[in-house]
Amino acid sequence: MLTLYPEIKPYAEHRLKVDPPHELYIEESGNPEGIPIVVVHGGPGGGCEDYYRRFFDAERFRIILFDQRGAGRSTPLAELEGNHTRALVEDMERIRQFLGIEQWVLFGGSWGATLSLVYAETHPGQVLGLVLRGIFLCRPQDIRWFYQDGAGRIFPDYWEDYIGIIPEAERDDMVGAYYRRLTSPNELEQMQAAKAWSVWEGRCATLHPNPRVVEHFGHPHVAIALARIECHYFMNSSFLEPDQIVRDAGRLQGIPGHIVHGRYDMVCPLDNAYALRQAWPEADFSIIRDAGHSASEPAIVDALMRACERMAERYEHSHRRPV
Repeated sequence: MLTLYPEIKPYAEHRLKVDPPHELYIEESGNPEGIPIVVVHGGPGGGCEDYYRRFFDAERFRIILFDQRGAGRSTPLAELEGNHTRALVEDMERIRQFLGIEQWVLFGGSWGATLSLVYAETHPGQVLGLVLRGIFLCRPQDIRWFYQDGAGRIFPDYWEDYIGIIPEAERDDMVGAYYRRLTSPNELEQMQAAKAWSVWEGRCATLHPNPRVVEHFGHPHVAIALARIECHYFMNSSFLEPDQIVRDAGRLQGIPGHIVHGRYDMVCPLDNAYALRQAWPEADFSIIRDAGHSASEPAIVDALMRACERMAERYEHSHRRPV
């Protein structure tokens, strides 16, 4: 089983101003002459972690990490103004042009898979390939499953903590109830809601309990951005048209793709990936039998790294896909 490459440091870091008030954090590591690959983080609002660099052979890839609007090291933290899907897609285009990249591979999981797919369906000519994990189609049933009626029956003990800060009279619309608190002028109320929302996700993300993952999700800097931005997107149907990703999957034709999904993913159930695969049958599809949702689970790591190796073998002599 493959394990992550050794730790590496960025060779360049950038700040890119986009629409006010947003400024994006971007970094590059690996080989400046390598195959460009951009990590599209989850959430929305999750931000990048340093270990994301370690999925890739630093001699073969030019590794690009960036934090989406309001997330991670981008500023202002947890900002909702001007934060929507179309803006994030165009931010990716600005980053590509800023870095002088003609085409790149997209590597994304969960919301990162969502955004990668929307970007690829909008700008197919700029995409060398897609390596996707934990597919999240952002359909109403997907939001309802995790935040209203579904996953709580698998994790009733964790669910009790998630619903505990919401009065019973408001529990028929948990996303709406959380949104009121996450946009409250009371910062203590905001943070209490953010930690409860984010820790619920962290607890459910792995097949086996992983305190490190839960601790990361519960960190105040992570929790406030993740919870506020996720809830903002989910209150607005993720700024997508109904079933948009599957509807537009024909635009992915000719783009090499790898779909990796944990059999026991309780955050984004397997039917998300199944629906995508049916609409995009040429993509490689791996169901990981002993994994949940998190990118850090050993079998998910192995599958993602193997997919990146295959992408490198395809493009190591030419960084361009015929379009």
